[in-house]
This record gives sequence, C-alpha cells and structure tokens, in this order.
Amino acid sequence: MAVLTEDKRKLIGQLQKHLLRWQGFKSPENSSESIGLGSVERAFPNAVFPIGSIHEFIGTTPEQAAATSGFIGGILAALMRKGGVCLWISTSNRLFPPAIKHFGVEPDRIIFIEARREKDILWALEEALKCDRLIAAVAELPAMDFSQSLRLQLAVEKSRVTGFVFRSNPLRVGNTACAARWQITPLPSESDEGVPGVGLPKWGVELLKVRNGNPGYWELKWSAGQFIPVSKPAKLLELPMRNRKIG
Repeated sequence: MAVLTEDKRKLIGQLQKHLLRWQGFKSPENSSESIGLGSVERAFPNAVFPIGSIHEFIGTTPEQAAATSGFIGGILAALMRKGGVCLWISTSNRLFPPAIKHFGVEPDRIIFIEARREKDILWALEEALKCDRLIAAVAELPAMDFSQSLRLQLAVEKSRVTGFVFRSNPLRVGNTACAARWQITPLPSESDEGVPGVGLPKWGVELLKVRNGNPGYWELKWSAGQFIPVSKPAKLLELPMRNRKIG
C-alpha cells in the first residue's frame, strides 16, 4: 500500500474543502474553536462542529429523553461559555432547571417557553432562530418534515444561531435538511473509586446522519465540566436507532 506524503495529504485536504464549498457547505464562524466533543467533531466537515445549523435528536424512551437533555446541556455550556442566552421550547417543561447547572449552564441563562400545541412550538422555534441575539434554541418537537426543517435551516444561515430539535417517540423519522441527526443513549454510570452513590453521566453518542460528514458511534462521559471519551466499551441500555424500525 502506497504511503501518502505530507504534501499529498495537504492537497487531498484542500480538494475536500473545495468539494464541500462547491456542494454549498459554509464553514461556520470561529471554525478553529472546538466545543470539546473530541473525536466526535472529526465526523463533521472540516472536523468542526457546525454551529449556525440545525441538529436533530431522536429518542424513543424516557431514559433517552433524559440522556439527550443532559447531552444537549453539555453542548450549550460550550456554546455559551462566552456569555449569551438560549431558549428551550416545549409543550410541557420536563427539564428540571437546576439540573442543567450540573452541565455548566446557569438556569437563569435559559428562557423556558411552554406552548400548548406543536405547531406553536415550531413557530416559536423559527422566530427564535431568526434572532441573532440568541446563542441557541432548543425545541421538543416530535413531528418535523423536510420542508419545515428547511425553513429552520434557512433561518439560522443568516442569524448563526444553533438549533436543537429533540424528537421524542416520532411516528416517522423521514428525511430532513438538518446538519446532523443524533441519538443519545444512556450508559451505566461509573462511580469514582471509594465514592458511594450515582456516578458520572455517560452516553452512547451516535451520529446517524451527517451532512457531508461521516456517521459513527462514540462513548462519552461528563466529568469536571467537559466531555471525556470512554476508552472501555460499555453495554448499551437501549438499541441504537439504526437497529430500530420506525414508521
């Protein structure tokens, strides 16, 4: 097998960036700044977590819903470390605000909005994503079709707000215009040696789809205010989404 020289690696990297640009991919602002997801970020184009994009999360159990909320909280902490606020929109606020503080986000920096109907959530999310004074907006929205996701994506391309749509128990998944589709599965926690009680949060992180990127699976835990890769594989509490049939 031929060994690539450093010059050839640089040339291939440049060609990949040209291809992404021709395909309409826009590099995010502050693209050199990592949000702390480690090897997960290398799955995205140019090895950069796409801010100013829509991220779709799929969950099918209450355990996955809790794990997803915590994982999103960790990402929000990275996005908001220089200040700013975000919105969290749902029909019933199931997130316990003080709990999000464990992931480095002060509850008073999140504006919680409760809407009665799903279509009101979608409207509120789209309007929030147009506001460039926000860092991010999160919405619990089971149903979302391609045209709706495209409108959300078009809204953030100008404002650079990052959107998170958590779809719990969707009847159909279908195609969307989102930059990535995630599934977060809780893994058995690990207690520090000699310390009783519940251990550190740990997740099975699966990127089911990545626009112009590479889907994959990783295991991460939350410790000392950051995501830490788990070297030893752990048993999943739930099957990954790729092994499920929906719709």
